[in-house]
Amino acid sequence: MGDRVFLSSPHMSDEGYEMEYVQEAFDTNWIAPLGENVNGFERELADKVGSKDAAALSSGTAAIHLALKAAGVGEKDIVFCPTLTFSATANPIIYQNATPVFIDSDYKTWNMCPEALEEAFAKYPNVKAVIVVHLYGLSADMDKITELCKKHNVALIEDAAESLGTYYKGQHTGTFGEYGIFSFNGNKIITTSGGGMLVSNNEEKIAKARFWATQSRDQARHYQHSELGFNYRMSNVVAGIGRGQLKVLDKRVEKKKYIFEFYKRELGELKGVEFMPSNEWNEPNYWLSSMILRDKVRPFDIMIALEDANIESRPIWKPMHIQPFFKKYDFVGTDVSEKLFENGVCLPSDTKMTDTELERVVEIIKGLWTK
Repeated sequence: MGDRVFLSSPHMSDEGYEMEYVQEAFDTNWIAPLGENVNGFERELADKVGSKDAAALSSGTAAIHLALKAAGVGEKDIVFCPTLTFSATANPIIYQNATPVFIDSDYKTWNMCPEALEEAFAKYPNVKAVIVVHLYGLSADMDKITELCKKHNVALIEDAAESLGTYYKGQHTGTFGEYGIFSFNGNKIITTSGGGMLVSNNEEKIAKARFWATQSRDQARHYQHSELGFNYRMSNVVAGIGRGQLKVLDKRVEKKKYIFEFYKRELGELKGVEFMPSNEWNEPNYWLSSMILRDKVRPFDIMIALEDANIESRPIWKPMHIQPFFKKYDFVGTDVSEKLFENGVCLPSDTKMTDTELERVVEIIKGLWTK
């Protein structure tokens, strides 16, 4: 059967950068929630993506939640959200007692469709915020989306959880809106085991987010709280891992691109196979190599064949508007996101994969076309 091949697992640096920072935290006894690693990680991540400030948090979900709060989203407010995403994008809207309206994708980007977004603005002129996602490391069409948000004077929040290292027209995703979100979950392109980052050019809002994330503890000798707070700050040990991982981000992007190009070269000519889209303005990080199938071989066939060989794969995200919890909310669009879900599959894209493992995956998939 062979050793397990993972979809996308943690990959620590060969140089041991992470352990240097973690060891420093232990040596100085700064294993408490905050410390120099947290400060350093915030500074270094902000510098890397070109944002003025950043707040290191316990998860990308926490970062989305605080971005919504910072944008003034509250009870009964409308928030536009892509339907083709993980539930973590949509859940914080509910945390704020707001109402999500789900927006369809387009085939050009697999991300939020600007035409559907414009239609949603016409239907809901009093929307409070827009969350856009850069799915699988593919940038959304940011010129059109930012133009629409500015036209309607609505806060734009970028869920760049899957797109750290992706560029849109030479600029890092996560830095076009008022707020950007990154995730360092175990399967992301770099990881802290769990964690996230909120970035913004509004330093005052980032300072406020840090305050909320630290239980909204007022500056007083005693414990005093004038606002609702959250336990959302990243630990100093975890941040040390992140600082080390950030040093190898470019290497990870390079390997993800290699994996994608390998699959596209070897599988792209198979009947009915179409890989995730490329656009001249997009430099993806290729977080997960994904494709859609338009012939007799179906995603389930590929996933079962790979699973039988101890190789991990998974479907494209199931759209939010057809999820049991979220289907009561409105949806604007056609059927693009549903078709991507029905016909899509994510191939193993682990940066530790060898050419032998890649060839193993390709051989199994090609075999389905010869049956």
